[in-house]
Amino acid sequence: MEKVSFYLDEHIQTSLAEALRQRGVDVLTTQEAGNIALDDYEQLNFAHKKRMVLLSYNKRDFARIHYEYMKTNEHHSGIVLSDQLPVGQILKRLMRLYFSLSKEEMENRLEYLGA
Repeated sequence: MEKVSFYLDEHIQTSLAEALRQRGVDVLTTQEAGNIALDDYEQLNFAHKKRMVLLSYNKRDFARIHYEYMKTNEHHSGIVLSDQLPVGQILKRLMRLYFSLSKEEMENRLEYLGA
């Protein structure tokens, strides 16, 4: 089972990326990739080319994009959406997902980080 890699959109705290890396998770931030100016579609397509799951707080827009992709048979490597919570809470929820779903299982999947 190949583990998930995460691409963090520009509003996700960089401290979350560092905490994930300390736990051995492959992570790339929008800032590190030099993609600050890209729109949401371009961000998702970039993540897909890298075979990375996109993590965002932008629930409304990325949920809409996910359903558009499903209707038009376009593909992405997965989207994880979260409320803007303290980094420790997001880290705990994200690690639960990391250990339970493979990269293949996340393909074209939309997940909301729950409690």
